[in-house]
Amino acid sequence: MTKIPRAPLLLGLAGLIPFIWGALTLYIEPLATFGAATFGPRFVGPYVQLFYGAVILSFMSGVLWGFATKTSGAQAAAGYAFSTLPALWAFFMTGGGPISAATYLAFGFVGLLGLDFAFYRWGLTPPWWMALRLLLSGGVILCLGATIFR
Repeated sequence: MTKIPRAPLLLGLAGLIPFIWGALTLYIEPLATFGAATFGPRFVGPYVQLFYGAVILSFMSGVLWGFATKTSGAQAAAGYAFSTLPALWAFFMTGGGPISAATYLAFGFVGLLGLDFAFYRWGLTPPWWMALRLLLSGGVILCLGATIFR
């Protein structure tokens, strides 16, 4: 793995903000009150984490689809098929209550890491991809853990 370029690193870290914010508002009541009054109740606690997490899994499906375009034949077909899994997972598995949804979402991000690694091993990603994905997915899973184990 090589050094992560500045732009993807900063944008990726900025993408952790809704997960971190959601975790903080679970444990800091004045922050939750402020957030709900300022942004609305959907933007605090597990609600912001779950909605944004489903969006990010869907976004990552698109990223993986883009990587699949860099190959052909059976590998491309497998890449396209695998790339749909994170979005389908988010769609089918994140209903129910916040603990159940956060648990399934966390498993979705673990599964996404497996897909990231497959695309990396196929040589379809930038060389720094896994370093970025491990950092970001680790942050997401940690923040979702704040909801799961609250």
